[in-house]
Amino acid sequence: MKGSYFLVIRLENKKTIMTKGRSFELAPGYYVYVGSAMNSLEKRVERHFRKTKKLHWHIDFLLSEAELLRAYLIPSRERLEERLSVEVSRKGEPVEGFGASDVSVKTNLYRFEEEPDPLLRDILQKFNLGWKLLKVDGEINGVGEKNED
Repeated sequence: MKGSYFLVIRLENKKTIMTKGRSFELAPGYYVYVGSAMNSLEKRVERHFRKTKKLHWHIDFLLSEAELLRAYLIPSRERLEERLSVEVSRKGEPVEGFGASDVSVKTNLYRFEEEPDPLLRDILQKFNLGWKLLKVDGEINGVGEKNED
């Protein structure tokens, strides 16, 4: 399956996240990471849930220090990552330079004080996108259907 995804992450305390080439000062709160996997969406997201893995992408370094709460899998043949990231940016505080090397937005990571799920579901409904919710236990716990308005 091809598509995009949202990762919902919680960072309990202020942290400096060191990647291969940069460091990011992150405040406590909820974070949404917007990604895409145009080869295997399920395998990419499953990788993010793994505790042991080679640290490659910016998000890998963050997930080694934070708690991945859930993921929204958004099946689509169309590359939606940039458009979804722009929508999340309207409400989230951007972490400039984080994980957006292959798109024209300046980041794919946004901070929120409160749980961001209502916003994410509104975005999915706005674009009439179906989605699957994957939680920490690896089970698909909910499915959102396309809005048929």
